[in-house]
Amino acid sequence: MTTRTLTLAGGTYPLILPNIRDPRLHVAAVIITIHVLGQVALGFRVSVPQILAAILTCAILEIVLTFLTARAFVWPASAMLTGSGVALILRAAGTPPGDHWTLHSWEVFAAVAGLSLLTKYVIRYRGSHVFNPSNIGLVVAFVVLGTSRVEPLDFWWAPLNGAMIAAYAVILGGGLLITRRLRLLALAATFWLGLAAGTGLLAVSGHCMTANWSFAPVCGPDFWRVIVTSPEVMIFLFFMITDPKTVPEGRVGRIAFGLLVAVASTLLMAPQTDEFGTKVGLLAGLVVLCGVRPVLDQLIPAPGSADDDVRRLATRLFGRGALRVGLAVLSVFVVGAGIVFAGTPARGMSVPD
Repeated sequence: MTTRTLTLAGGTYPLILPNIRDPRLHVAAVIITIHVLGQVALGFRVSVPQILAAILTCAILEIVLTFLTARAFVWPASAMLTGSGVALILRAAGTPPGDHWTLHSWEVFAAVAGLSLLTKYVIRYRGSHVFNPSNIGLVVAFVVLGTSRVEPLDFWWAPLNGAMIAAYAVILGGGLLITRRLRLLALAATFWLGLAAGTGLLAVSGHCMTANWSFAPVCGPDFWRVIVTSPEVMIFLFFMITDPKTVPEGRVGRIAFGLLVAVASTLLMAPQTDEFGTKVGLLAGLVVLCGVRPVLDQLIPAPGSADDDVRRLATRLFGRGALRVGLAVLSVFVVGAGIVFAGTPARGMSVPD
């Protein structure tokens, strides 16, 4: 951030402007690019006023709250990311398709974004916010308002045309560069591998879900392919799970966090029979892990300690004695069986008449 001063009503206050090296600006560039592609090429059912309502609500709230607490005017980089993230994932039922300037349900976007931001100030632990603001705000909105009012962004956006290739390039390129810079790439990769394994078990067991973009239920291998290649899942793993303020600081802790989010998300997705529930389950997995993170912090090695080494941990778990290896294998089996059992309601779905 670049600091200057601003004179207002006879007082002089620090004016803190954005720095081009701030990773939050790089994340914002990725999200805004996806917003633009969604408007001009991908047919996103969200309007410019809805997007602006979410972003401006968060920006104004953050500027006011920061001024009241720090007596300074600070560029609301994090808040604008929260608003932009909410607008990217949130959809309001009844939004006219193709109407880029409709004001329909703009107040819903403003309310969800504003409440998301406020969680950062209200729900805190040891001086930092507990939940990713946009994540918890979206989950609460979907659960409280339901499918009659809101829904999440689809897992599947469009056929693999030029616009989709551009979207994948922006998400993957930006996500890999940003998470590598923040040393969060291992966390993101662990989550994706865990989710791929968990949903793979569901797919093998015959899991199905209905979706608005598919005439027939999406089942088995098609379900797995949609999830693991979904641009929404990639946005979730690169730009929502990897909030530096809400993840453990150590290397082992971050690997464990990514894996546990994958397990929680898969378990919550497993019993869902439609895309709405499946998407909410995906997002809710992060809410669960952020909520229990204070407990997780007590169980993992301290950041920077001698034990905060993934190879050393793997050696301790698998390289010393058959008992530990057996317990590790048993744990994997129990989790896998739990995922398959949880998915019972979504198996063997037939095409409705």
